Amino acid sequence: MESNTLIESFADFAKQKNVDRPTMIRILDEVFRTLIRKKYEHDDNFDIIINADKGDLEIWRFREIVDDNSEDIWDHDKICLADARKIEPDFEIGEEVAEELTLESFGRRAVLMARQTLMQKIKDLEKDIVFQKYKDLVGEIISGEVYQILSREVLLIDVEGNELIIPKSEQIHKDRYRKGESVRAIVHRVEMVNGNPRIILSRTAPTFLERLFESEVPEVYDGLITIKKVVREPGERAKVAVESYDDRIDPVGACVGMKGSRIHAIVRELQNENIDVINFTENKDLYITRALSPAKILNMKIDEDNGRVSVFLKPDQVSLAIGKGGQNIKLASRLVGLEIDVFRELDGKEEEDVVLDEFSDEIEAWVISEFRKIGLDTAKSVIGVSKEDLIRRTDLEEETVNNVLKILQKEFE
Repeated sequence: MESNTLIESFADFAKQKNVDRPTMIRILDEVFRTLIRKKYEHDDNFDIIINADKGDLEIWRFREIVDDNSEDIWDHDKICLADARKIEPDFEIGEEVAEELTLESFGRRAVLMARQTLMQKIKDLEKDIVFQKYKDLVGEIISGEVYQILSREVLLIDVEGNELIIPKSEQIHKDRYRKGESVRAIVHRVEMVNGNPRIILSRTAPTFLERLFESEVPEVYDGLITIKKVVREPGERAKVAVESYDDRIDPVGACVGMKGSRIHAIVRELQNENIDVINFTENKDLYITRALSPAKILNMKIDEDNGRVSVFLKPDQVSLAIGKGGQNIKLASRLVGLEIDVFRELDGKEEEDVVLDEFSDEIEAWVISEFRKIGLDTAKSVIGVSKEDLIRRTDLEEETVNNVLKILQKEFE
């Protein structure tokens, strides 16, 4: 292969990948110096001149002329007078010989090896470029086209043909992918596996929801509204705490948009995920009240030392506070950073009710705890829920639920 063909092909690739000129020259210099060392063992007395634009390559070897009987004659940077005069008849001892070498003079096998080395350098450089590009994009939304759907992951390709991966754990459970469709996600992490960049995307990360708000709500993008915290049950429900430093801007209203126009676009992207936008406040009591919306709290007791808060509600508000499958209370707890315990506030008509702890000699403590997790802490509150709902909302077996209902109903007979 001729030197100009080799250099031009590398230069074309470098330009396509936006490789800077110094990096391109450095790689070419490395490859040719490796070639020189294989043949001459040393490369310190060689100069390599590369003109990547024209594909020109010059390799110059410099040696000092010594007497034919000198002890230094075998040094790599010395040449005897007799050999020097074969190059130029009027050379004298002490002068320097500059000899240009062609790529072909290194032999066909060496040139082929240089070509392979250069191709490998190209591949490594391409991988490094992809790695660095996506490392800088971590936390940002990108789009990719679905090209393969596997059981544990979905493979996408970007506009440059790079492979992107959405693992099962980073997919919204309602997502249904079709080959050729465009999918949006955030770059979750980038790692090198056996020398190859592995780009992991996510549609379940809270950051994805943050970036969607930035793209749909100009005030968030411009920094007029700050997203303080996002918690999600991907595809089901999310709570977003927002704050504005400008009193003229209603952060919740701006995020929702006229008739919900802004939030609807985000909800559709997230497979109809129900999104509660909450006005952030440093007032813990008010923040917890907003986090548990739509339930209305009567009063609460915050235990900062143990990281818990007890909230008291009317019986008809308990199910609202807990939410479907306990989602509302779980997300509210994560949003405020405290474990929320829900209790019913009893009025005069319900004074004859009995707390579940009174049945600890007949019902095991862990079973009582399961009922408390879903806001049921009295006998009547448990009896008031259908058996099917009790089984669905707790981790209890049907036989256990039947036994508990039998014990509680007996109390009021």
